[in-house]
Amino acid sequence: ANYGPNPICKGCLSCSKDNGCIRCQHKLFFFLRREGMRQYGECLHSCPSGYYGLRTPDMNRCSRCRIENCDSCFSRDFCTKCKAGFYSHRGRCFRGCPAGFAALEELMECVEGCEVGQWSEWGTCSRNNKTCGFKWGLETRTRQIVKKPAKDTIPCPTIAESRRCKMAMRHCPGGKWRRPAKTKDKKKKKKNLMERAQKQHSIYLATDKTSQ
Repeated sequence: ANYGPNPICKGCLSCSKDNGCIRCQHKLFFFLRREGMRQYGECLHSCPSGYYGLRTPDMNRCSRCRIENCDSCFSRDFCTKCKAGFYSHRGRCFRGCPAGFAALEELMECVEGCEVGQWSEWGTCSRNNKTCGFKWGLETRTRQIVKKPAKDTIPCPTIAESRRCKMAMRHCPGGKWRRPAKTKDKKKKKKNLMERAQKQHSIYLATDKTSQ
């Protein structure tokens, strides 16, 4: 090949000053580069991002990946590496992994995740292992791990959760009823107020007698 004064003709079997490479050497890939309104051919050892090498008896070419957000592909419809911020899954690119799959951050791939079953019914409302004697308690529900993830680094969703609940029985049968602490506090405050009122009344009476 005669490269001539144009470095763009490197690797060409035939080349023009205006259009660049027209045919490439046997092992190279023909790539049609576009810059604004102009386009010209190049002969490359490997295709650029967003393209894959298609070998044909006539001439090897760089064909565009038809998969959205794909950086490099194996074929027209199978992506091998997605653009930054996207996860690769079965030849496609996703912002987030589909249901049943988990994101492997170091490889930006979607792998089989942890599968869990359905939630059980909420359990009995209790507190301190008792189902009576309190106004409020906690009730819990659980679910089972159906399938463990392929990699130990992928966490499973929570398999147990609790919530606040109101007990059906405030007082235990046969138990001694105790006045709630809030009621005791109110009684104590009332007693203190009475004592202060009596003390102030005594001071008033003593002052009144002195004035007489």
